[in-house]
Amino acid sequence: MSIINPRGKEPLSVTTEFCGRPLTLEVNRVGFRSTASVLVRYGDTVVLGTAQVGKRPVTLDYFPLSVDYEEKFYAAGKISGSRFIKREGRPSDEAVLIGRLIDRPIRPLFPKGYRQEVQVVATVLSMDPEFRPDMVAMIAASSALMLSGTPFDGPVAGLRVGRVNGVFKAFLSPEEREQSDLDLVVAGIEDGITMVEAGAKEVPEEVIIDALTWAQAAFQPAIELQQKLVAAVQPEWQQYELVLPDEAIQAEVDTWVVGKLGDKVRAPYPQRNDNVDAVREVFHQAMEEKYGEEYEEKRTEYDEAFTLAVHKDVRRGIVEERIRPDGRALTEIRPLSSEVGILPRAHGSSLFTRGVTQGMNIVTLAPLSYAQLVDTMEVTEGERRYMHHYNAPGYTVGEVKRLGSPGRREIGHGYLAERALTAVLPSEEEFPYAIRSVTEIMSQNGSTSMAATCSSCLALMDAGVPLTAPVSGIAMGLMMDGDTPYVLSDIADAEDFAGDMDFKVTGTSKGITALQMDMKVHGLPVQVLRQALEQSKAGRAHILEHMLSVLPGPRKELSPYAPQIEKLKINPDKIGAVIGKGGETINKITSETGAEVDIKEDGLITISSPDAEAITKALTWIKSLTEEPEVGKIYEGTVASIKDFGAFVTILPGIDGMVHISKIADRRIEKVSDVLKEGQTVRVKLLEIDDRGRLALSIKDAK
Repeated sequence: MSIINPRGKEPLSVTTEFCGRPLTLEVNRVGFRSTASVLVRYGDTVVLGTAQVGKRPVTLDYFPLSVDYEEKFYAAGKISGSRFIKREGRPSDEAVLIGRLIDRPIRPLFPKGYRQEVQVVATVLSMDPEFRPDMVAMIAASSALMLSGTPFDGPVAGLRVGRVNGVFKAFLSPEEREQSDLDLVVAGIEDGITMVEAGAKEVPEEVIIDALTWAQAAFQPAIELQQKLVAAVQPEWQQYELVLPDEAIQAEVDTWVVGKLGDKVRAPYPQRNDNVDAVREVFHQAMEEKYGEEYEEKRTEYDEAFTLAVHKDVRRGIVEERIRPDGRALTEIRPLSSEVGILPRAHGSSLFTRGVTQGMNIVTLAPLSYAQLVDTMEVTEGERRYMHHYNAPGYTVGEVKRLGSPGRREIGHGYLAERALTAVLPSEEEFPYAIRSVTEIMSQNGSTSMAATCSSCLALMDAGVPLTAPVSGIAMGLMMDGDTPYVLSDIADAEDFAGDMDFKVTGTSKGITALQMDMKVHGLPVQVLRQALEQSKAGRAHILEHMLSVLPGPRKELSPYAPQIEKLKINPDKIGAVIGKGGETINKITSETGAEVDIKEDGLITISSPDAEAITKALTWIKSLTEEPEVGKIYEGTVASIKDFGAFVTILPGIDGMVHISKIADRRIEKVSDVLKEGQTVRVKLLEIDDRGRLALSIKDAK
């Protein structure tokens, strides 16, 4: 059947083999009014990528690019599990994070000064449950941009890589993801890597490097397929103008600042910022004297040129003199200081300071029922037992900013710090608590997500959470001088603004637990990333040594203000006995004891209350409902029925055993009813459980 296309173009598709399945890109089937739209199919996953380029001129001082990832529950054949909301609304945190994953390798591939409004949307229309759809969405977004006629220097492709039994693999099944010790997203262009993000279970640096190399080679077919699509479609390139600093103004400013920056502004933060601001003020005064009233019209342009001159000076100092803006050596870490237990009523708290960057973390413990329910396209009613939230108001950077809900940056930073600690958390059986960790950034000057990681680790240990190992984090920077890399440990704002890479690494003494790398250049070879990883290891060790000098390990006792919780593991077949018909039994337990009872499907029961006596009562009650019979144990039982050959006695709820007439007394008994009555309480000993599960009891052996 032919497809109606108002533009008079027939559907066109290209296909290649990609990681074991066909990958197909198709155009001219849907999205006729968008600037460009591409349907991407991989397995049973179908993603629509659209790029819309604004037609009106934009007068902004930044590139207005937005990249969104749209989850559709129908793609997974589901209706939202929320009782009240069935329509997709605000993006889930997971959708926001995937949108960031797609945005980060794309944004640096537009030229500086490009100001046209561009919106990219990747919508999942069908989801194959055998693998996650996010990397298919990345290919869809890149393909649409390649056909949009914008100066996008792609294409981009990416892979989510795991390691199962020592073997790297992409597009893992849910079962394989459970077995994998690595969850690594790698994105890049034909000749370099542009973005990395990972969660890992203390994986060595060498394994990460091998995975990066493997992924870069594995995603090349998706790059080549997009190039093939562009050659077939031959999109019309759009006219645009770059908004760049006036070369004459920039040359004038560069000449003016010679000799006025360098050593004269090198100082620890915030003194360095004050020194630069002082030079900036003198600069504007000099320009006002030179140009008079007409200078006001060009003041903003001159100010931007001055900022660029400062960035150039930062790079010059590092490349030529190996000295950083605050006077540090390339591998030197800023001064560290930390405190724990700073908030008296919090279950755990810390304050971690590195230079001017400062993060306060507060940990709250609660019963497992307080875990966050997760309802997304990919997951229905999953749970997050550990939650890390990150806040950074305007005052932390010395700005007036309206307070509001967390943005994409705050969600991303919080998630990175959460992944950093997830690998070292104790199991629910070992530590049956839901854990909320909140980082309140107090001051910013680079790498607040790593301050959040370190402060969170300290606060968790202060709360008595038995981490399997402490975690520290560091942000690495890079200045490329031609093909020569200059890697910086523990970057501050000035180096981030002027640099070519922001590479965050967290881990224990054994290996890496999380990674996040963003590029500002058109991709980097793996050997440069290897150098950054190796250098980061020493920096992480230095920071971890400081942290352990403040608190050597998790506290042995919980805060007196934390809820008391006892745990009990029962046979899952006994869960019904605890819940009762329509929840009658568990409701009676909670109402009469005052304790809160949570039951997991695997039979883990947690009982919590501020009152230890209430916990004991509930625990005893539940044990009586779920206890398994034990040979040799003596029970207080109730005679359930009388027979000619003996009596049946109930020793546990729902569990009866038989006392043979010969086991009732030491003497001979003619009739059981002469000795026992129904409802009578007797002490019995469990002698045997036969292969059919029948219990043999004895009254005379229980004396």
